[in-house]
Amino acid sequence: MPAAVPASALNPKRERQILIVLMLMSLTNILDFMILMPLSPHLMREFGISTSQFGLLVSAYAFAAAVSSLLMASIADRFDRKRALLFVYVGLIVGTLGCALAPSYAMLLIARIVSGVFGGVQGSIAMSIVGDLVPDERRGRAMGLVMLSFSLSAVLGVPLAIYAAGQGGWHTPFLALAISCCVLWVVAQRLVPVMRGHIRAGNPQGLWAGYAELLSVPNHWWAFATTGLLTLSGMMVIPYIAPSRVANEGMTELQLAYFYLVGGGVTLFTRPLFGRMTDRYPRAKFYYWLVLASIIPMVLITHSYGLNLFGQLAVSALFFIFVSGRFVPSSALVTAATIPQMRGRLMSFNSAVQNLFTGLAALVGGAMLTTSANGQIVGYEAVGYLSCIVGIVSIWAAFKVRAVS
Repeated sequence: MPAAVPASALNPKRERQILIVLMLMSLTNILDFMILMPLSPHLMREFGISTSQFGLLVSAYAFAAAVSSLLMASIADRFDRKRALLFVYVGLIVGTLGCALAPSYAMLLIARIVSGVFGGVQGSIAMSIVGDLVPDERRGRAMGLVMLSFSLSAVLGVPLAIYAAGQGGWHTPFLALAISCCVLWVVAQRLVPVMRGHIRAGNPQGLWAGYAELLSVPNHWWAFATTGLLTLSGMMVIPYIAPSRVANEGMTELQLAYFYLVGGGVTLFTRPLFGRMTDRYPRAKFYYWLVLASIIPMVLITHSYGLNLFGQLAVSALFFIFVSGRFVPSSALVTAATIPQMRGRLMSFNSAVQNLFTGLAALVGGAMLTTSANGQIVGYEAVGYLSCIVGIVSIWAAFKVRAVS
């Protein structure tokens, strides 16, 4: 079908094809962010950097994404969503290729900033497309499909990245990812339709007027608060899972690959299930139960119990199911919190909030951790407890969000 077909005229098959393409594009975006974490042992050895310096690589991406998303928040609804998606995806390709070719820590840091500038915006545009493309009564399932990208990144991307880094060096996963992104760009250019129905007629709003309109709605603030608190809860812990498994639990890099493989594998089944449950039950209430359920794996993963490999894999499965699963109902809550004419701005600003709190969380988590004389990471337990408290507070904000569209 030609790309100019309106979104409203799409048949179910075409709609699903577009959702799959968006999922794959999100997968590459997430991988660009995620594969850095299990590669931390390689990077810390090669560049001789500390835990806090590695945390800066995570934070640099997140803060750059926050700034670009914040700038996009006022103007996102002025553009055709397809063109915006393809433009920022080119930037992500450039940043990922820069990571693959980085000869030093400083150059890698710069490449991470470039990737963050475009990666953060790509995610919000993709979610805006889902919001415009899929009616609210089916949006939870659509979100569940697109958010399978998180599961696939753990099942395929992260283990393959660890293996490729072991065979050809840490540059190799980024190079393979950049090539994959080029192929997906071509597919998206042919498949995703022009989406201009959200653009208002007449003169567009000025930069500050766009912000003022967006931030004048209290419901938007509750959506941003939910996102910020949920992100803070998760990202204080997630960047340091890989180094803590290696340093504290004595896991090998091969076992670490199994850790991500099993964790992501179970979510291939639970994320679609959570998507259906998000459509079936009140979203805030479902989110409430997922947050409570996530406390157990959050505590388990931040403590050292001397578990064997089977025990570590069980903890991984629980963590991925419930901690990452919280994002399915929360994303559906946020996407429905505004009208279509403001959805692009809402999702861009929400992405800015998410990335800002990702950077803050990585810095807070890193600042709470130290390395002992025998090489173990100390203080991870306190990070886990703080994460649980913040997650519980996020429930209060989620119940304040009201569905608009």
